[in-house]
Amino acid sequence: MDVLIIAANRAEHPVAVIPYGACVVAEAVKEKGHRVTLLDLMFEQDPVAAVNRALGGASPDVVGISVRNIDDNDMVHPTRYFRELVPLVETIRRRTAAPVVLGGPAVAVMPEALLRYTGADLAVLRDGETVFPRVLEALEQERAAGNLSGTARIQDGVYRAVLHTDCGLENGNLKVPFHRWIDVPKYRSRMATLPIQSKRGCPFECVYCTYGVSEGRIQRLHAPDDVADAVRELAAEGAGDIEFVDSVFNAPYDHALEICESLVRSPAEARLLTMEVNPRFVDERLLRAMELAGFSGIGITAESAADSVLAGLGKGFGEQHVYRTAEAVRRHGIPCFWIFLLGGPGEGPDTVLKTLRFAEGILRRQDVAFFNFGIRIYPGTPLESIAREEGLLSVSPGEMLEPRFYFSPQLEPAWVQDQVHRSTRGRLNMIHTGSLSHPWLPAINRLASRLPISTPLWKHTASIRRLLGLLGRDIPQSGCSTGRSA
Repeated sequence: MDVLIIAANRAEHPVAVIPYGACVVAEAVKEKGHRVTLLDLMFEQDPVAAVNRALGGASPDVVGISVRNIDDNDMVHPTRYFRELVPLVETIRRRTAAPVVLGGPAVAVMPEALLRYTGADLAVLRDGETVFPRVLEALEQERAAGNLSGTARIQDGVYRAVLHTDCGLENGNLKVPFHRWIDVPKYRSRMATLPIQSKRGCPFECVYCTYGVSEGRIQRLHAPDDVADAVRELAAEGAGDIEFVDSVFNAPYDHALEICESLVRSPAEARLLTMEVNPRFVDERLLRAMELAGFSGIGITAESAADSVLAGLGKGFGEQHVYRTAEAVRRHGIPCFWIFLLGGPGEGPDTVLKTLRFAEGILRRQDVAFFNFGIRIYPGTPLESIAREEGLLSVSPGEMLEPRFYFSPQLEPAWVQDQVHRSTRGRLNMIHTGSLSHPWLPAINRLASRLPISTPLWKHTASIRRLLGLLGRDIPQSGCSTGRSA
């Protein structure tokens, strides 16, 4: 069959992200003998015109649209990415009778709402590289693709889904030939990293998280040596920066350690990164192995430095793990990006101040602390139930494409933002949500890619803020709406 796959994500804040899932699916479909075109909209000024051009010289049998994010999770100034889908689908409908199939992590999270909103024919709920080729086979044989495991559809106005059974991972997905499908040099000129997954699935019970929905609760692991081999191959092909995009890199602990130790035995000529390190599974041995393996930066998803908030978020670790991780990090050289969520269940003025004091006094000056205000509520998560029980959420799940946020009723949003602004104003290594949408950020990424600057770029947050301050364009103190009633 002739298949057009559209990677719909166009968000360059804070950095352009390579469409890993779309590339994996395109490669899997090609391996099944189909003719595949991948249209990447990331750098298209006019996405509708780009789709028109793609359909001008071809008449695909099936069109797949990969949807990465519903919105940007920013409570202060939310950007609604899902609104870009309808013009794409309408354009496809005008140019071809081909069925439209939605896929990607956003679709797994809210399949019914996205199907109804876009009018697409089918949704792939998970593991697109496995399910989508089966959809194509069914359509080719004129069978009902909507009856396949891992798909969903609207039939006679009724949402119908066939739950996906977790399956194993194929090693062919480890090292994707990105150059075949996308403009890799253009991504690298925006400081993008090449992604790799060592596992899928998340067994943890964070109240807000959607990984358990989009990837399943059961962890499916690639063999550590196979992961390390794939990293080395990507590096040999010129990938300067490789990022592990697992839901949590260091769980299971032994799996992460074995990957690092394999890379220590036979190094890869690349800089490694992960932004998902769980404080519960950090110790001296792992940090040392990551250092020797070539990690140039890690993100630590601490979320808070207060036990009551960590319990309310369902993190499965306490403040002692957060402090212990900070202590261990001090004995190593890996730059760290600490991530905190303010306003979750159990958050009050005292816990906000405790977390801010932790960032001010415990973290190394060369590390970065990032503060997010409020937490996006997704249907089916425990946070949805919490918000409804507290009277903070009243709309139906189908109306939650429009971003709805949880913000602790014990807090005034303006007070929280004022406290964060006080901390970040005098500490250039501390930033908040507004920094990710700074209008100059894409230009800073492009400039940095041409300079001899070590990556990841966030290591230089203090220097960048200092320069922006001299130009009168430092990160602003954003006004915060409450977001409590939704």
